[in-house]
Amino acid sequence: MSGPTEAGLSNTPLLDRIHSPADLKRLPRQQLPALSAELREEIVRVCSVGGLHLASSLGATDVIVALHYVLNSPRDRILFDVGHQAYAHKMLTGRRDQMPTVKQEGGLSGFTKVTESEHDAITVGHASTSLANALGMALARDARGEDYEVAAVIGDGSLTGGMALAALNTIGDLGPRMLIVLNDNEMSISENVGGINRFMRSLQVHPLVREGEDVGRKAVKAVSKPLADIVSRAKHSTRHFFDPHSANPFAAMGLRYVGPVDGHNVTELVWLLEKLKELDGPTILHVVTRKGKGLSYAEDDPIKWHGPAKFDPATGEFTPSNAYSWSSAFGDAVTEWAAEDPDIYVITPAMREGSGLVQYSQTHPKRYLDVGIAEDVAVTTAAGMALRGIKPIVAIYSTFLQRAYDQVLHDVAIENLNVIFAVDRGGIVGADGATHNGVFDLSFLRSIPNVQIAQPRDTRELRAMLRGAARVGGPVAIRYPRGNTDQLPAGEWPSIEWGTWERMKAGDDVVILATGKPLADALAAAQGRPGVGVVNARFVKPLDEFMLRQIAGSARAIVTVEDNTVVGGFGSAVLETLSRWGLSVPVHILGIPDQFQEHAKPESVYARAGMDAAGIGRVLDELGAVRG
Repeated sequence: MSGPTEAGLSNTPLLDRIHSPADLKRLPRQQLPALSAELREEIVRVCSVGGLHLASSLGATDVIVALHYVLNSPRDRILFDVGHQAYAHKMLTGRRDQMPTVKQEGGLSGFTKVTESEHDAITVGHASTSLANALGMALARDARGEDYEVAAVIGDGSLTGGMALAALNTIGDLGPRMLIVLNDNEMSISENVGGINRFMRSLQVHPLVREGEDVGRKAVKAVSKPLADIVSRAKHSTRHFFDPHSANPFAAMGLRYVGPVDGHNVTELVWLLEKLKELDGPTILHVVTRKGKGLSYAEDDPIKWHGPAKFDPATGEFTPSNAYSWSSAFGDAVTEWAAEDPDIYVITPAMREGSGLVQYSQTHPKRYLDVGIAEDVAVTTAAGMALRGIKPIVAIYSTFLQRAYDQVLHDVAIENLNVIFAVDRGGIVGADGATHNGVFDLSFLRSIPNVQIAQPRDTRELRAMLRGAARVGGPVAIRYPRGNTDQLPAGEWPSIEWGTWERMKAGDDVVILATGKPLADALAAAQGRPGVGVVNARFVKPLDEFMLRQIAGSARAIVTVEDNTVVGGFGSAVLETLSRWGLSVPVHILGIPDQFQEHAKPESVYARAGMDAAGIGRVLDELGAVRG
């Protein structure tokens, strides 16, 4: 398929008849390949609106069709790691008509979500969690004497996460009946890295494995021995095929291993899944798929087509944009800085593209490390580097930094090590919703001794803070939002005095202390109000106590605004400091309410939280701020 049918409309006679997995089961299995093709066509059409997960969903389509054809959802539980590959699952479980609402406010989630459908076994968004969830479900089933299947679909990229490997070890030890479908497409978002990835590649290219697959397939069709015996002998043989010097690591963990098999031969997958259902204990079915399957330009560049912007399905052409992102601003700055300083070293947990590090990884490959989906490893590796005099920068999304909280505290902060955290996607991110909104980092980082937190308002401050962090030393988090910013000429490195705030608008009656992205709305709300001052509170820890004491001594009230939960964040820091000084200036805290925010445009979330310009203006009116 090069693109959907004419005028962007799908021709899907088989898919049109399916409103539940029960409808799918009525199809003759010889029609399943055609159904998969229709599903992919519909996925392309839906994703062309922009920002949806295209390549991963195309690659997993045949596996999803086979699983729903053989298993009985929702009685049987089908879990998807991350969940961004599950668009075919959503369509087969009664949500096809709602697919245009994916990631829209009030619409479907971009991932699987328990409260969205009884067919969604888990709520996800982060990687490497499916196996532990599946283990828990299998153990709960056995403890209650129930009888249903548990199947987890996990990509080989997610196996780079320590949580997935730890779960495999426990699954092999306990041995519950469950199926793990290892979707091996050699990709997560960036290219996969590490020993697991090399092992998978060796399986795919080893000539004995490929020959063995063909012989084995013919033998199974020709004879009628019990499948358990076939699988047992195949496992023994392929263990030696994989690597003549070492055993299959999955078998070493106590898991039955079957594969690798063609993950796009849906009829063979159905046949195999029907047989695997009959086996006891945990089984890994290793399927080899192609990310972007069926769409030529997505197959050629699956990274580009992971979550593409709006595009023309027929040609693959994007809607042009000249925007300059915060991620690009960071990437350009560290690339330039590393050319001057040989001790700069950048680490990322599988987010090279998202963190703006493509150019850096190519320009400074010996000082770049992608640890895979292992945020804890990224942070502790940085600690080890800092202990030996290197200047590590951990480039990480706010929502993923949550997964390395213990390492920030225990491995970096206790010894006050010189590690810079470039915290991307701080605040509301919008379409990816509750699992990806970075609205807790100010709170959890502020609670850790020695950690300093800075929030730039533009690229100028971002560059100043990067070099400033290296000068002051210790762990420093530089937090910036998703979205676009200004672009500075190469070679321009401004400086600011560390730990200081900046007065953006004069006024001593009511003073707004705004940090990060909400500063623009604070300035807009203060326009036409001569007594209202606005401060760029660019350092959350340490606070600029000198300026805060000045403000507290003259202002009738203070309003704080932050793109973070109102619990324990910047506003709390201001209140704590005033309380320590024994000052009783009224402080009104604006920020994200103490509840998870579902997917919606950031502007909508800010408006509901009362922290957009109109909401801040209403607070000023309540405080009696005088208009000009």
